Amino acid sequence: MDGQTRQNFKGEAMDAEVSVDWRGRACKPNKHGGMRAAVFVLGIQAFEIMAIAAVGNNLITYVFNEMHYPLSKSANVVTNFIGTVFLLSLLGGFLSDSYLGSFWTMLIFGFVELSGFILLSVQAHLPQLRPPQCNMLSKEVQCPEASGLKALIFFVALYLVALGSGCLKPNMISHGADQFRKDDPKQSKKLSTYFNTAYFSFCVGELIALTVLVYVQTRSGMDVGFGVSAAAMAMGLMCLVSGAVFYRNKPPQGSIFAPIAKVLVAAFTKRKQVCPSNIDMLHGSQTNTVRKADASNLLHTEKFRFLDKACIRSSSPSTRKEESPWQLCTVTQVEQVKILLSVVPIFACTIIFNTILAQLQTFSVQQGVAMDTRLTRTFSIPPASLQSIPYLLMLLLVPLYETAFVPLARRLTANPSGISPLQRVGVGLFTVTFSMVSAALVERKRRNSHHPISIFWITPQFLIFGVSEMFTAVGLIEFFYKQSLAGMQSFLTAMTYCSYSFGFYLSSVLVALVNRVTSGGGDGDGGWLGENDLNKDRLDLFYWVLAGLSVLNFFNYLFWSRWYSYNPSLSPNPASVGDYADVEPV
Repeated sequence: MDGQTRQNFKGEAMDAEVSVDWRGRACKPNKHGGMRAAVFVLGIQAFEIMAIAAVGNNLITYVFNEMHYPLSKSANVVTNFIGTVFLLSLLGGFLSDSYLGSFWTMLIFGFVELSGFILLSVQAHLPQLRPPQCNMLSKEVQCPEASGLKALIFFVALYLVALGSGCLKPNMISHGADQFRKDDPKQSKKLSTYFNTAYFSFCVGELIALTVLVYVQTRSGMDVGFGVSAAAMAMGLMCLVSGAVFYRNKPPQGSIFAPIAKVLVAAFTKRKQVCPSNIDMLHGSQTNTVRKADASNLLHTEKFRFLDKACIRSSSPSTRKEESPWQLCTVTQVEQVKILLSVVPIFACTIIFNTILAQLQTFSVQQGVAMDTRLTRTFSIPPASLQSIPYLLMLLLVPLYETAFVPLARRLTANPSGISPLQRVGVGLFTVTFSMVSAALVERKRRNSHHPISIFWITPQFLIFGVSEMFTAVGLIEFFYKQSLAGMQSFLTAMTYCSYSFGFYLSSVLVALVNRVTSGGGDGDGGWLGENDLNKDRLDLFYWVLAGLSVLNFFNYLFWSRWYSYNPSLSPNPASVGDYADVEPV
């Protein structure tokens, strides 16, 4: 984008639908955007998730068998890595909205992720960069852990992947959604369809990763597997670049934190002021009857009234003229901060959900290792491939949800999405509890069996979680995107992935805490998860703890979802403004 164009888009009341092509010129409706452009974004999303899922979902096996870390430490390495991926999504969202734009952020950090895959492949291929081969299940030999240069290379490569993937994730979703104009009723209606299609693309990538790529890792070695991930990432970058001429690009607007800081500073400096009863006295206020055509000017809401003090004009005429943006803010700026504060409880309620996801990518894989993996006499199922079962189911359910459930629900609720994003999240948080119940019952059966039971016994826990993720993940992304103003779509979308991060970090904390509480000496040795042998651990009891936490979390979500209210300017339905003055129940 040229300098003059960038300067034109720095206004704080920028129209939400301003967009430019790859040369910085105004977009043409018949040439840029729409599903034709979004398809290229869906392509990089499928290839990127294919690349990183093949690594992340089988990483615990590599860390345990090749790096020689104990089982609980290996699980924490994986959860910390995945947690960091999602935490860094905030950085990607910030850089995109503030300075780079979503396209350039994806391109730059896509190459960072590619370099990480290549380095992982090189280390897995060269024996001198790994500890000597050793059987970690042997009682007679103490296998040396990776340390020094070997550990350094491993973690540098791993966290290059984390940095690249983290900065890519929110921008893939927001850049694809940016291809549909919110001020065009036909394209705006397609947003929910796009989010479902994006999840379908995600499922395709996961399915290929957990079947084909994991099979390659198991049969040909992790070096070849990491190399295939690098090739998939390269294909994704080619797909991204191929669609450059069709994209609608939202120009960056400078630091997204500056307007937030201005509101907080102004509200604090005027903390002794009394909020007026007439909202028309607030700077930049609009009445509900005088609503502009776009959502770049937010209407006033009653929550967090203390922030309204940032909109109070000085009583002195001489001072009023001299008030800077750090002393006097508009209602729109204040309402944007209110939205950020309001979505935090919704965000927090999804953390336990992602803690459960962490178990399916770590301990559930090890459960599969301890079971009978034979499908035929000559073919065994890689335990990590079991995670493909929910995505295989989703390839059937997502189109069915879009073509059958949404039209039916739309007629009943008059909501373009069928059910609201908050209701969709609630359904997912309710059903995920049964995934841990199933996991606990199966683990108890496995422990009490005298012979290895079939690996298909753990299928239900993956199936139930897949259904719950279809509701929660897509609903949360749609909720955050629709609640964001221009210039903050990527950052608010990144909050969705940040929930994954906190969930995986919480998993590490829970593993350590459970080990400490349940061990005799309090040092973690001999606890429920303190051994390298699941036959001695009490993984079933740990699953019951997570099921209980999930139930409590669901009731907590019911409270906060009833408390939350949409800003009328960002209503999820084209209903009247007055219809959204009340909170939306789940």
